[in-house]
Amino acid sequence: MTRRHFLAGLAGTALVAALARPSMALMIVPYTGAEYDALVQSGEPFLVNFRASWCGTCAAQQRVLDALQQESAAYADIPILRVDWDEYGDGELARSLAIPRRSTLVLMRGTSELGRLVAETRKDRISALLDLASS
Repeated sequence: MTRRHFLAGLAGTALVAALARPSMALMIVPYTGAEYDALVQSGEPFLVNFRASWCGTCAAQQRVLDALQQESAAYADIPILRVDWDEYGDGELARSLAIPRRSTLVLMRGTSELGRLVAETRKDRISALLDLASS
């Protein structure tokens, strides 16, 4: 067996393994304007995540969301609308939802707010927020 055949076989095995396991990836939707309306119209719960790339609290929240999605397919099925605070923090969406600062998570169904957390990074609190999606 040549090195090339070995590497091709290894890559093929990894691909089959990835396709065989159920998808547990969060659906992250970058906000640019129309995405919020589309999620509202779907009638399904979704999470609005006001974040900044430089924000340590936002990064901690994302680590918790990543961990939760690995634990539960129900959490992974909740779309996350990622709103860049630097670009949209003073925009219409932030004003209409009365967002006080970055690192704010708002769980919505349609135009109804199911719950929110501000600067919260505890796993139990974030999972409790996501659990509201099934209520």
